[in-house]
Amino acid sequence: MLALELAFWVVVLLVVLALMFDFMNGFHDAANSIATVVSTGVLKPHQAVMFAAFFNFIAIAVFQLSVAATVGKGIVDPTTIDLHVIFGALVSAIIWNVVTWYYGIPSSSSHALIGGLVGATLPKAGLDGLVWSGILKTVAFIVISPFLGFLFGSLMMLVVFWLCRKQTPSRTDRWFRRLQLVSAGAYSLGHGGNDSQKTIGIIWLMLIITGYIDVSATAPPYWIILSCYFAIAFGTMFGGWRIVRTMGQKLTKLKPVGGFCAETGGAITLFLATGLGIPVSTTHTIAGAIVGVGSTQRASAVRWGIAKNIIWAWIFTIPATAMMASLVYYLSLLLF
Repeated sequence: MLALELAFWVVVLLVVLALMFDFMNGFHDAANSIATVVSTGVLKPHQAVMFAAFFNFIAIAVFQLSVAATVGKGIVDPTTIDLHVIFGALVSAIIWNVVTWYYGIPSSSSHALIGGLVGATLPKAGLDGLVWSGILKTVAFIVISPFLGFLFGSLMMLVVFWLCRKQTPSRTDRWFRRLQLVSAGAYSLGHGGNDSQKTIGIIWLMLIITGYIDVSATAPPYWIILSCYFAIAFGTMFGGWRIVRTMGQKLTKLKPVGGFCAETGGAITLFLATGLGIPVSTTHTIAGAIVGVGSTQRASAVRWGIAKNIIWAWIFTIPATAMMASLVYYLSLLLF
């Protein structure tokens, strides 16, 4: 009886840790939703975070749980892991988010979690514990999602240039200040829909391995879904301002028309990925879209040195968090 009660409280603590990661995800990735709308001056910072948080939360009514299913059952085999693996994955992802936020590096919270899951699973179950189809799909979108963001962002910019070619700059700016509210809302909706589901997936996975949910279940309990959407929205309300400056001011100089095109291109990418059940990086997506918008003006409009630093962070995220998660896994075994 005592062992069962102890196991229950361990699960409760890990759920709280997962929600802390979800909060940090919203805090860290708030820049993805609000950087463009703040840097163009369409919304003030405190207005932007409230606006983004609202759309993060209402995504609960828009998207199916396809991404949650991928994270919960499609990255590692639930029958081969234990709670030490979950602990290692969450702790490594949270540490990575804190470090990259501190240095203002727009890295991927999503890939930090995936890397943590893989890294903590390897010492527990070896290669047999990994679901390669889900991992390869996720890794492929490290390249595909920023490319699609770049493509859609640049195409949107070219279309807008053509449609507005006879309009005065002041009139165009006035239109797109209003339209950017629509694009920012759409991007925040996509951000909430894709990123919150990763935490839903990790809690779902945790409850499967502890026997609270059957592995054949098609959806987790609704309290998990609600709490995860709330946690990411709450984190977004606090805004990771260090990363906002990198994304909205250092990467390229944006005007409202550019902000609209970047957000719309990014939102299209996120909607596609979420519909396909692929956990993508919202950071990679919006960065690709911003670079795409900047490159349609002239190559020198993009600060390629900053872009290069961001790409290096993308490359290192999964291996770095995987190594960290392995270490935390072994530490967890020693301590608990």
